[in-house]
Amino acid sequence: MSMQRIVRVSLELPTSAVCVAGVETLVDIYGSVPEGTDMFEVYGTPGVDVYISPNMERDRERADTRRWHFNAGLEIIVVMNSPSNDIDDSHVQISYHSRHEPLPLAYAVLYLTCVDIALDCDLRREGRWTRGSVDKRQWVWGPDGHGAILLVNCDRDDPSCDNQDNSDQRVRCLRDLEDMSPMVLRTHGPAAFFDDHRLVLHTSSYDAERARVFHACGPQDSCEAYRHVLGQDKVSYAVPRCHGDEERFFVEGLSFPDTDFTGLISFHVTLLDDSSQDFPASPIFTDTVVFRVAPWIVMPSTLPPLEVYVCSVRNNTCFVDAVAELASKAGCKLTICPQAENRNDRWIQDEMELGYVQAPHKTFPVVFDSPRNGELQDFPYKRILGPDFGYVTREPQDMSVSGLDSFGNLEASPPVVANGKEYPLGRILIGGKLPGSCGRRITQVVRDFLHAQRVQPPVELFVDWLAVGHVDEFLSFVPAPDGKGFRLLLASPDACFKLFQEKQKCGHGRALLFQGIADHRQARPVSISQVLSNENLIRYNKFVQGCIDWNREVLKRELGLADRDILDIPQLFKTAQRKAVAFFPDLVNMLVLGKHLGIPKPFGPVIDGCCCLEEKVRSLLEPLGLHCTFIDDFTPYHMLHGEVHCGTNVRRQPFPFKWWNMVP
Repeated sequence: MSMQRIVRVSLELPTSAVCVAGVETLVDIYGSVPEGTDMFEVYGTPGVDVYISPNMERDRERADTRRWHFNAGLEIIVVMNSPSNDIDDSHVQISYHSRHEPLPLAYAVLYLTCVDIALDCDLRREGRWTRGSVDKRQWVWGPDGHGAILLVNCDRDDPSCDNQDNSDQRVRCLRDLEDMSPMVLRTHGPAAFFDDHRLVLHTSSYDAERARVFHACGPQDSCEAYRHVLGQDKVSYAVPRCHGDEERFFVEGLSFPDTDFTGLISFHVTLLDDSSQDFPASPIFTDTVVFRVAPWIVMPSTLPPLEVYVCSVRNNTCFVDAVAELASKAGCKLTICPQAENRNDRWIQDEMELGYVQAPHKTFPVVFDSPRNGELQDFPYKRILGPDFGYVTREPQDMSVSGLDSFGNLEASPPVVANGKEYPLGRILIGGKLPGSCGRRITQVVRDFLHAQRVQPPVELFVDWLAVGHVDEFLSFVPAPDGKGFRLLLASPDACFKLFQEKQKCGHGRALLFQGIADHRQARPVSISQVLSNENLIRYNKFVQGCIDWNREVLKRELGLADRDILDIPQLFKTAQRKAVAFFPDLVNMLVLGKHLGIPKPFGPVIDGCCCLEEKVRSLLEPLGLHCTFIDDFTPYHMLHGEVHCGTNVRRQPFPFKWWNMVP
């Protein structure tokens, strides 16, 4: 609702004014009052609703119900709901009366021209522009909320172009319009009215840096018809009436929410009276709409998989074949980055995180390119960016990054409820140092970006005890048919020692780890009894268990988990330069493709023909309806302090829940 406008009347000459359909106009009758006036009457012609508002405590009444005592506190409110056919074709008449005179002392006449002007967008989030009765100046979260949504147009729909679609001031292909949000300016009224009135579409210089507007000015089957009118260096636009009563605009986002940007962008249209050659145009009415830029959303491993990515390097042919077979079982597309492109950088999980953006009219995936900038640094932009696949990155200005800035250190939980608050899109999980301590953290620009998205509030875990320092080294999530719909898997030295002790008691102390590895120089076989007698290993894993237990309590608190929601996966760690690395292939660092799991083959002690570590993991996961496939990643990944998850990446189906229906 626009602010009320005040119009003053005169006793000497009739006054003319413009009414905007549905907008209240206050009529000031106190500036020119005949002497002796005690009362007044007000009448409007058909189509003009006139009300008297005595004061804020009493409801307004229709003006033609009676004669009114003259009181400076009264307000006269005029409303018209239909546009005029001709200029000044309606009017309001005010007659001033004295109790001592039978006839009116004087008359004031206000001629009215009603025009219907509205700037509309997808207020109700239905995928099309709508005219609504809600306050368009406010953007409201929740299922009963309102307000339009804007996508950052960060994909590349024109294959012949090297840059993202929002990198220039052109519409390069008509498909690009599908990524933009519609905005419509409707104007109805006498044709002659617009001879001396004009409409200006405008925004702030701040918002102009974050969104761009195109006006459809010609045949809409041609890219040349879409004129860049707002954005960056353009903050206002005098709107020509190219299509008469309805002008169509398309809006694209330029920036994601971030530390200096809430995500809200406003556009305004102002009606100006330009009838005088001697004075500047004067404003009559402004209508405003507000868009919120859609956040970038991380997808947890429990969402259905669509496409698996893996790198082909000089020594991982068997690994790639195993991943391909697993992807086929899960019904996923497989994309292999060849060695010529990855330059032997196999850590595709660390290079990027695959998320998405969503508006009611469009959803598409967006790759977040990490600041690690290894040999894979060009892959997200050159190979993944494309039609309906967007790209975003954040780079620290001083380029100071650590191993924690790789995106094995960026995961998301499934939807949870914690401390009475719902997180229908889950929460982002990142790793850092203990509160108040010195150590490594994800670079500030990435943390700021993740927090600014708002819909998946990040939880920072303690990972600085790890040599690599990624959350995927000690946790993962798998789908489950019961409870919360998932299980959190945590690496557990205690569970591993307990398993080995049980096997030792059963007479299997001589069973060996690391048997079957092609090159024993990589890992010398060691028996269960040797592990259980290694005091340094036991002492160090007690320290590791303490670090994981710290994170366990944080996760229980921040994700609303109980112990029944967590499965302890046997795992041991060893020290490397005073930090922890996996002693045998890290079982929780797995590839989750629906019910199909690609788990690092641990090369654990073989007892009665079965690896006891594999057997234990199966006993925990197969009752959930999951299928465990153990993949040999020892030489190409484990020896380099990574595992299956580190060497793969997955694009998944977006959440069925729409982010705008939540309340952050």
